[in-house]
Amino acid sequence: MILRNCNVVDVREGTIRPNVSIRVEGKIIQSITPGSPTSGELTKDLSGAYVLPGLINAHVHLYVLSPIQAINPHENPAETALRCYSHASDALKAGVTTVRTVGELNRVDIALRSMITKGWVQGPRIVSAGRGVTPTGGHGAGLATEADGPDGFRRAAREDFAAGADHIKLFVSGGIANIHDSRESLTEPQATLQEMEAAVSVASSKGTYVCAHATGSEIVEMAAEAGVRSFEHCYELNKDAVDAIRSVNGFLVPTLSVTSLPPEYRRKRGFSESTIDKMSAARPKHLESVRAAVRAGVKVVVGTDTPPGNTSEDVNVTVKETEFLVEAGMSPLEAVRSATLNAAELIMMEDRLGLVEPRYQADLVAMPSNPLEDIKNLRKIAFVMYDGQIIRDDLRPSD
Repeated sequence: MILRNCNVVDVREGTIRPNVSIRVEGKIIQSITPGSPTSGELTKDLSGAYVLPGLINAHVHLYVLSPIQAINPHENPAETALRCYSHASDALKAGVTTVRTVGELNRVDIALRSMITKGWVQGPRIVSAGRGVTPTGGHGAGLATEADGPDGFRRAAREDFAAGADHIKLFVSGGIANIHDSRESLTEPQATLQEMEAAVSVASSKGTYVCAHATGSEIVEMAAEAGVRSFEHCYELNKDAVDAIRSVNGFLVPTLSVTSLPPEYRRKRGFSESTIDKMSAARPKHLESVRAAVRAGVKVVVGTDTPPGNTSEDVNVTVKETEFLVEAGMSPLEAVRSATLNAAELIMMEDRLGLVEPRYQADLVAMPSNPLEDIKNLRKIAFVMYDGQIIRDDLRPSD
């Protein structure tokens, strides 16, 4: 198939390749050439649309219900699987062609990944964490594997890898909400350096990495010392914590959506007013922490911590996250990279995802206007291709 009459956005260089044709063979981009094809091959007119790599959302819990206290940790795995499939399908249709999961009930991400790979169901590419690991009674209690001490963390990490995980998720600090609605401060450390080091050692032996729910400066610095690669949320960061992330060439997945989506989004989903107030109160420091990281040159990646196909005010939340990143000081190009190039590097797939180039996966989204001029143009995604298959096509044919 040839996609003609389109403008390719080079997210690495920040330039546009105007009026080109993209040849797709199977699941792969074979070539990008100027002008329109002259052969009689099957073509699709993209009507002058701007083409980007498919979006990547790197902080996803597909099992999630709202409010989080509605989750039954003992529910039938079939229920979990169907809900996860629904969330994954919504994400793909919205243009999120890859998701990185960061802790799933019943390790359903691994099962769903297998079903998608086998072609039994349609969904995005899933990079899986399995259940994740939390200290006993910690932020992830009831959902992740509860463990204590280096040996406990080591065993739990090995169990996730044995089940098929691609990376390990640790819950190492307090947070905004948990299924038990238990008292914990937003940034309290909950894991030890030695526990995190044990999990990192296991991940390193598998050629992969650890991501950590780490909300405050103290635990972020400790996690960086332990060898954690990906830092999730980071609601409050001081200069030392930002420097620690940068010193290990780490990635920040700030999930600004947690504190920046409007209160009405949460109310419609049954969140308590106290939780909504906690989210809103955390926003100023959260935003400033991300601004500091952006100024320091930390690699930032899009993640939402809310189902990636959801909408807020009729805008997809993954797209909303890029807008929040612009508010935090990024240029539109940098925000687009956070959902493509940077995310692909984080998940260790930069050789096949995150760019529109020959030999890369044919994961593509297209929209009528240039997102490098205005990040809100991402709201207008009208064409989605995944692995060379057209998933959605709302573009008007050109005359």
